[in-house]
Amino acid sequence: MVDQGRNNHTEVIDFILIGFEVSPELHLLLFLIFLLVYVMILLGNIGMMTIIITDPRLNTPMYFFLGNLSFVDLFYSSVIAPKAMTNFWSESKSISFAGCVAQLFLFALFIVTEGFLLAAMAYDRFIAICNPLLYSVQMSARLCTQLVAGSYFFGCVSSVLLTSTTFNLSFCASRAIDNFYCDSRPLQRLSCSDPFVQKMVTFTLSTIIILPTIIVIIVSYMYIVSTVLKIRSTEGRKKAFSTCSSHLGVVSVLYGAVIFMYLTPADRFPELSKVASLCYSLVTPMLNPLIYSLRNKDVKEALKKLLGKKNGIL
Repeated sequence: MVDQGRNNHTEVIDFILIGFEVSPELHLLLFLIFLLVYVMILLGNIGMMTIIITDPRLNTPMYFFLGNLSFVDLFYSSVIAPKAMTNFWSESKSISFAGCVAQLFLFALFIVTEGFLLAAMAYDRFIAICNPLLYSVQMSARLCTQLVAGSYFFGCVSSVLLTSTTFNLSFCASRAIDNFYCDSRPLQRLSCSDPFVQKMVTFTLSTIIILPTIIVIIVSYMYIVSTVLKIRSTEGRKKAFSTCSSHLGVVSVLYGAVIFMYLTPADRFPELSKVASLCYSLVTPMLNPLIYSLRNKDVKEALKKLLGKKNGIL
């Protein structure tokens, strides 16, 4: 039986990405929507990284984390969007076995990294607002580098474990993945071998990643709100809330979509699960630079300065 499972596993050379089950007439509309969203992701996140790198005033821990967040958003959306757009015009809608492995690995790496980065950003705002006099000491360049490096490290470890256990399954039931990218849950449903180990790894990783990061974010903002409410000046409270509201908006969109995705039975609501996947794979990377730039005075001033330099050169 083991040999037979292995043979069936090696026979799979590609998968079929079903995507959104809509009429062919809507493929052009969906393609244009995906294209518009992806262009906005490219412009927004590359623009944000350029502003942070070129403006010395943004050489602070908050913008160091934000620059890494833009980098992560740019790359994990690029893992998904190009292939999804190509499949709108492809009759086969296939993705190679190696391509599916790479897509799942890279997406898991960057999405987990983003979760830890958001927790680090919440801690940064906690120190900035609750202990402003010690901010420069506590949020040292060394600590910021360690937090970012740790985020990538946990992302990589989680991705290796998830990808290895997922593709250690035997895929002999079907090749059709009921999503627009290679995700572990629809791949799990294609398996004809016992997915117990893969399910336990997924559950353990979800518990280790989601719970601690959410706890850090919630506790940080409980202290932040308590501190802000003690500020006597209206202007001071407004500035503090403005600084944090953009980060809370990003956290709400990402975690809301992820929790909905993994708490909703995919078999009962397959199309809703795809919409949730779309939210955290493409909508969140598009919204992040918009939220931070529109609600951030420093970013808007740096953007005006950068555009002013370009106009002067032209």
